[in-house]
Amino acid sequence: MSDPGQASAPAASLKRTVGLFGAVVLGLGSIIGTGVFFSLALVVAHAGQWTPLAVLLAGLLALCNGLSSAQLAAAHPVSGGSYEYGYRYLNPKLGFLAGWMFLVAKGASAATAAAGFAIYLARLVPAVAKFDMKITATAAVVVMTVLVLSGLKRSVRANAILVAISVVALSAFVCYGLTVEAAPAAAAKRPFQAQTFLHAAALVFVAFTGYGRVATMGEEIRDPARNIPIAIALTIGASALIYTSVAFVLVRIPEGGSTEASLFDALSMAPRWLRTLIVVGAVTAMLGVLMNLLLGLSRVVLAMARRGDLPPWFSVLNKNGDSPNRAVILVAVGIVALILIVGHPKLTWSLSALTVLIYYATANLCALRQPVEEQRIPRIVSMAGLGGCLLLAVWIPFWFVGLVLIAVGLAWHAIAQRVFSGRGGS
Repeated sequence: MSDPGQASAPAASLKRTVGLFGAVVLGLGSIIGTGVFFSLALVVAHAGQWTPLAVLLAGLLALCNGLSSAQLAAAHPVSGGSYEYGYRYLNPKLGFLAGWMFLVAKGASAATAAAGFAIYLARLVPAVAKFDMKITATAAVVVMTVLVLSGLKRSVRANAILVAISVVALSAFVCYGLTVEAAPAAAAKRPFQAQTFLHAAALVFVAFTGYGRVATMGEEIRDPARNIPIAIALTIGASALIYTSVAFVLVRIPEGGSTEASLFDALSMAPRWLRTLIVVGAVTAMLGVLMNLLLGLSRVVLAMARRGDLPPWFSVLNKNGDSPNRAVILVAVGIVALILIVGHPKLTWSLSALTVLIYYATANLCALRQPVEEQRIPRIVSMAGLGGCLLLAVWIPFWFVGLVLIAVGLAWHAIAQRVFSGRGGS
């Protein structure tokens, strides 16, 4: 059996086709979506008028984690993100757990995005409401999978259009919300409670972690040592501004954050054109998030298959060498399974929050283990990121689920290294 710390066999590399602009678009497309159009309703329900502060806390933690990820990705621009870093700087078990947590976290986020798409589409096209939400969500996964399989360049162009529409819609929402008389909803009027506040910060933190798509797709970004850190910083800065602005508006208007389609229903007195624009922006944002998650998750599957942590069959690239199509299809099947089994988007989002915190705790630990010549940020930044992830994870109610998932992952890792290690894809 080969050394588990090394790839089992030489594998074809993905082409570097994404520049700085494309990398920023990938990051924004992963952040401006489910979090702002869906999860902020959950955050308001937990934090009330303290929501903007929870968003800022999550943004600061995301910045610490983003800087750690940028440092790692600049030194080692390969597919897989913290999965690969864990193997390199920690040990095979922790490396695998990072990849496993990422698959669960972002698979759950993708299922939430698909469900969010179904919720908002039903507002735009009432006839859709007659169908089971799971059917509409599954259809969205199928359509986005076909688009991703068509090639990365086409996906990046489509993503830029989706992001632009969503940003225009959110800008209109904020401008309108700042002009109406403040009349906070009952959900926004609550005393400060540390437990619910930190839980809220954990929920919104999930959305910010979309910048990780830049790191997990490092193998496909041109001039990665320069472009990855800049792209991550720009992505977090822009998304923090958008999230904080939307959160401020949500807690000052009557229906803010009271329903799953919070931005739409908060505009009950707004002009019809604005309500329609918000729904269109939400629909395009959810599709953009779903597409970006298919891209990012498939690259982690590719990395895991290369090392023998998944069947090597999934490490094969398409004829153009720009997409691991088999990995994309596996990810799509997994997302659909989560939609059908877990069901409600509130559950999938909470599951994503827990597992993504574990994933980024590993990333910060890897950054702390990098040799001095690779370090570009003060160690205190990675230490703050590590401590913040562990702190927020404790306040998610069903944290014990994380222990179960870790046990399942370690059991699979032991089996996979015996069965698949040393085999090549075909």
